Amino acid sequence: MVKGIVPKETKWEDTLSRVITLVASGSAQGPLPTPLHGGILWETHRDPEPMVQAFPFVCLPMGNLISPPHVGPLQAVLEALDVLLAQKVHSRWLEQSKSSIHLYSKKPKTVSMPVDGTVKFLSMVQWDVSSLRSEQHPYPDHIRPAIGLLRDEPLAISTLEFLPTELYPPLFMAAVFGRHRETLKAMVPAWPFARLPLGSLMQKPHQGTLQAVLEGLDVLLAQKVHPRRGKLRVLDLRNTSQDFWNMWSGGKGHMPSSSLLVPVAEDMSRKRHPLTPLEVYIELCLTKKPLEKFLTYLFRWVEQRKASIHLCCKKMKIISMSKENMKTVLRIVKLDCVQMVKLSFTQKLSTLAQFAPLLGQMSNVQSLILSRIRGSAVEEQDHQDLLQFTSQILQLRNLRNLGMEAPFFLEGCLDQMLRCLKTPLDNISITNCLLTESDLTHLSWCPKICQLKGLNLSGVTLTDFNPKLLQVLLEKVAGTLEELDLNLCGITDVHLMGFLPALSCCSQLRVLTMCGNLISMAVLESVLHHTDRLPDLNLELYPAPRESYSSLGVLHRERFAQIKAKLRVILTYLERPRKIWVSPSPCPHCGDDMCGHLSPNT
Repeated sequence: MVKGIVPKETKWEDTLSRVITLVASGSAQGPLPTPLHGGILWETHRDPEPMVQAFPFVCLPMGNLISPPHVGPLQAVLEALDVLLAQKVHSRWLEQSKSSIHLYSKKPKTVSMPVDGTVKFLSMVQWDVSSLRSEQHPYPDHIRPAIGLLRDEPLAISTLEFLPTELYPPLFMAAVFGRHRETLKAMVPAWPFARLPLGSLMQKPHQGTLQAVLEGLDVLLAQKVHPRRGKLRVLDLRNTSQDFWNMWSGGKGHMPSSSLLVPVAEDMSRKRHPLTPLEVYIELCLTKKPLEKFLTYLFRWVEQRKASIHLCCKKMKIISMSKENMKTVLRIVKLDCVQMVKLSFTQKLSTLAQFAPLLGQMSNVQSLILSRIRGSAVEEQDHQDLLQFTSQILQLRNLRNLGMEAPFFLEGCLDQMLRCLKTPLDNISITNCLLTESDLTHLSWCPKICQLKGLNLSGVTLTDFNPKLLQVLLEKVAGTLEELDLNLCGITDVHLMGFLPALSCCSQLRVLTMCGNLISMAVLESVLHHTDRLPDLNLELYPAPRESYSSLGVLHRERFAQIKAKLRVILTYLERPRKIWVSPSPCPHCGDDMCGHLSPNT
């Protein structure tokens, strides 16, 4: 403490005056009391350097002391900060201290500012964005200066040549939110990144914004020499890549790394061949409804430029679309870009057969999902349609995931599908349908399922099948299986005890669900003991034991509570901590056989 400067019964003003005199004369000894710093700084704000260096608070509200702004005190404060930062050179302070200092402005305004001054100001300010649009703040804070700049759109366009790379995303966001079509059109040819994720900026597709961006692409395509700055090769219209815009916002949680501050390097082959097609990415969900105007405009634009534009779609869903529209749309899409396709036709197998040649062109499909396709291979025509479809699966040399939801045509014909597989599957899902024992035999011995990570037979009745079939199947995938779904399969104690030894050997198993089956408490207890040796098992859903129900099949709540209590005791004696869910069927809350009203036994 400063010695001898706070005598008893002394007024605050007198104490402050005495301290200031001591500080000014350099005769004060020891640190000042914290409460005195603010008052002394007020009195000495024209020469605040010593006080700033010793200031004991996190925030120094200097703006309140120098109103109107005065360059002298500001310079003195900045020089004091230079001492704190151990910097020897004090001229052009902010630019030289950018690695140690962030300049923030919550309410920036630019009024009649020269272009070079505006660009320099925007490049120096650190914009802190915690969230995007809201009712209170319709625009992100970090793009508000850009919105001010866009009030004079010709001025904004003229700055593009001088604009630093890191300011392109904020300005583009402002142009999208404000629907400044001319600015968008001008920015696209000069876009300094390889990808433009437009889709994540549009909560709803907007045709005017799309049209402006596509007009900008037309300008880019018309340039015979690749632009000096522009590097755009991909227009992404999917609702993804929000991280890109957050990264360039300058928010604390999304600071760009040094590698991301540099535009993506241009591929040399593209530099030599500037006519390499540009790629436009979308996600398609085709239904019977007429196409949205947004998509209609895009398809027409792409079709007129097929030599220079590739329309790519990685995820495609086709739900009950007319055959004519389906062929029209898929003729425009680059089919070898498709990686996931879901087909859900309410029509018969004939529609699936007509789609088959298009499926064969999707050579890079990794996931194929068939949902609720009607038909029976017993009928000759349906049999021929199924053969036509499965023959195209031979072309899918990258298929890893096969899902068939309620495939009415599959009974007795699973072997036709399995024979056409060219590569081992990671996941297979066959749900809510009838299979024969022969189908399950073919699945158990299929060489393409030996590396399965996921097996889902939910809703496939296995009651009348030989229990050894599931044992053979699980033994085959014991080294790789991670998820097993046997909900509502009609599994009894006999079946479960038959494949339990094989189940306990599935060393990679993480998820096991068997809800909706009728098993006893004794068998459930045996399952818990056998699976206790599986170290990665962390999600377990079991049916309420049959002792939980009355003779009429009604859940007895008190008995069910007693069984859950007994299960808790069993879990405490097992080798590792576990959490299991026990689900009654039907659910007493909603009446469904499967539901989310589950409570864990820990």
